[in-house]
Amino acid sequence: MIQVYTGNGKGKTTAALGLALRASGAGLKVYIGQFIKGSSYCELKALKRIPNISIEQYGRGCFIKHKPQDKDIMLACTGLKRAGEIISQKKFDLIILDEINIALRLGLLKIKDVINLLNGAPDNIELVLTGRGAHPKIKKLADLVSEIKEVKHYYKKGVRARKGIEF
Repeated sequence: MIQVYTGNGKGKTTAALGLALRASGAGLKVYIGQFIKGSSYCELKALKRIPNISIEQYGRGCFIKHKPQDKDIMLACTGLKRAGEIISQKKFDLIILDEINIALRLGLLKIKDVINLLNGAPDNIELVLTGRGAHPKIKKLADLVSEIKEVKHYYKKGVRARKGIEF
């Protein structure tokens, strides 16, 4: 099954991590590949303590506000290649490709390469793709698409990102 968590609202990664927690509690093995991200977030500290969850990052740890650099593209391609290896090893039951939709939107990855990865995955592996602006081809291929919509956000009142809540 392929699940997609997209939309402009807060909570896509959080939803995927909740699923990882549930899967670990059921004894399933979870791999999380984070695209774009490369910093130490609080969830990384917690996830390292939970059995059956492995996490790797494929980003420089900064927001990409302008044209991506070659290093951004290289890191994303490394992450996609690693995801392919993880899938082919068949050691994980749940594979989360966090912010892969953003990597696609920024042109760090090619849609055909991501679709080939998804189409090559065995049916017994649950795949989750997160990030704003999921590509229409990804949505069509998915078995479940959840769009998280921002209705109201405290950022607009000037509230900055808070440790333990946003990072």
